[in-house]
Amino acid sequence: MRLEIRYVNEFIYAEPVTESHNMLRACPVDEGQQRRFDYRVEVSPDARIDSYTDYWGTRVDEFGIQAAHSTLRVIAESVVETGTPPAPTADSPLSRYQEVAIELSEYLRSSPHARWDPAIANLAAESVAGSKTVLEAVGAIADTVSSSLAYAPGATFVGVDIGQVLALGKGVCQDFAHLAISMYRSCGIPARYVSGYLYATDQTEAVAPTDPEVEIQTHAWIEVFVPGHGWWALDPTNHRPAGELHVKIGHGRDYQDVMPLRGVYHGKADHKLGVLVQITRERLAQMTEQ
Repeated sequence: MRLEIRYVNEFIYAEPVTESHNMLRACPVDEGQQRRFDYRVEVSPDARIDSYTDYWGTRVDEFGIQAAHSTLRVIAESVVETGTPPAPTADSPLSRYQEVAIELSEYLRSSPHARWDPAIANLAAESVAGSKTVLEAVGAIADTVSSSLAYAPGATFVGVDIGQVLALGKGVCQDFAHLAISMYRSCGIPARYVSGYLYATDQTEAVAPTDPEVEIQTHAWIEVFVPGHGWWALDPTNHRPAGELHVKIGHGRDYQDVMPLRGVYHGKADHKLGVLVQITRERLAQMTEQ
């Protein structure tokens, strides 16, 4: 599936600000079943953009604006082709994780948004108690996360403790991802956070929309390491593997490592923020038919 993506982020400040410094992570990866054909960034006020790949493998577009400005508008446009990643075809005993415990230790330790408490650790241990193999344990925790949280926009905020999310019993896609990561890691299963987009009108139903163009929000899912297979992408919010409707931007330990736009500026803190993500497949589908 070929998709055109337009990401727009606009800040409107109460008073002019200066010395704005920003880091944008909006470039789709070019790996596996996902191919990137085009990517470009525009910033207003105009600024020089320096691009590099961060420690986790995600492209970062960094820019600064010294002069006073009342608005900041960032537009990132890309064209990608997605496919369905292969699922693991062979299983193995849980003891195989001992072989990668050192190599993947960063995805086994707690992180700022994925710090598990005894309640989460106990829930994870109970979930995998009857599991003898990797896929049994991975599936058991996925089932528990799905039954433990209800999708409820506005119920939580970025930075809320994942233990509080579990106690509340509801949250958004970031919460589903952080809870799943915390549970997997507490059991010695490497897991990492993925940021990107889901081409669907309903973030809780990974179904291709009937309209060629849709407006969405950013989406989050996870990747679990499966010995003998590699990283397997799972969408806890939808309780299913990630597929061709998922567009990956990057991965890290948790949300903090792949935040779409992070920045600082000098001036009063009051501002309005508007974010728009549009995904279109119509024009490219027509081009393919020609």
